[in-house]
Amino acid sequence: MTALPPLPAQPAGAPWPTTDWPTGASLPAALAARLDAAFADESLGITDAVLIIQGGAVRYERYGPELDQQSRFPSWSKAKSVTQALVGLAVAQGKLDIHAPADMPAWRDDERSAITLDHLLRMSSGLKFVEDYVPGSVSDVIEMLFGSGKEDVAAYAIAQPLEHAPDTHWSYASGTTNIICNILQRTLGLKGEAFEAHMRRALFDPLGMTSPIPKFDAAGTFIGSSYCFCTARDFARFGLLYLRGGVWEDRQLLPAAWVDYARTPTPVPTTEELGYGAQWWLGLGGEGSFSANGYEGQYTLCIPDLDVVLVRHGRTPLDAKENLAAWMRGVAEDLRAG
Repeated sequence: MTALPPLPAQPAGAPWPTTDWPTGASLPAALAARLDAAFADESLGITDAVLIIQGGAVRYERYGPELDQQSRFPSWSKAKSVTQALVGLAVAQGKLDIHAPADMPAWRDDERSAITLDHLLRMSSGLKFVEDYVPGSVSDVIEMLFGSGKEDVAAYAIAQPLEHAPDTHWSYASGTTNIICNILQRTLGLKGEAFEAHMRRALFDPLGMTSPIPKFDAAGTFIGSSYCFCTARDFARFGLLYLRGGVWEDRQLLPAAWVDYARTPTPVPTTEELGYGAQWWLGLGGEGSFSANGYEGQYTLCIPDLDVVLVRHGRTPLDAKENLAAWMRGVAEDLRAG
């Protein structure tokens, strides 16, 4: 396996942003103007927030009308990366083995019993699931979140049949993340408010993330595929945790190996423009970059060679998705150019 690009260390003397972010040098005027222009660029849809952290300090921050540092933004699928972190904490405690058959009673007597947590984390379970966001089309994700599956999102996903042998076919599927949440919560014996308290105690509080609002279904399952509202600064804290290899305040909060697992490439079809690791996307900001991506253009992009976390929130329609991706890549290249 090709070695992963190294992650940057915390700059000497830089404070951890547990309570507040330090402020770094302003960006070059031309780049700042390019970022400012995004807020009026209709080809990107509506831009609500852009935040650039470099070397652990804020270098650029701007919000749309009537929004500010205290405004919470939807995660959509960025919540998948939060779920990956929660699983990592349980793995570090020896409570989960991602390479063992998944603890799923409904699968024990059929071919789905070969699915592991690793397969689910890497979107390679082989389960049938249609991830389509176009209203009126066949869509398991819409049915799961808003239709017959909304009361118990994990049950909806667990009931899906096997379409491919496990670990032979990659297919992005929000249902698999909710299955992961079901497995994690049953392993810990926690659901609903008790699991939310665990999320805060184990992950959010150590980072100083005070804004997260995770959403749960009627069955008490964290809808880890889609719902964890946060401020841009708190999403940046989460990104910095991964950019620092799981270290926070000189404590190894997440195992470094778990962060590397998140950014280790999983084979994807040649039609995919981005790579995929384990509940994180790969390559949006250039080689070695990894990101939490969400519907309508929610991004937390970690760029190791620049020591940058780039957070963007907004409402970008599907037909402008590629425009936004190109803009994100352009920002990364402009940062490289200085």
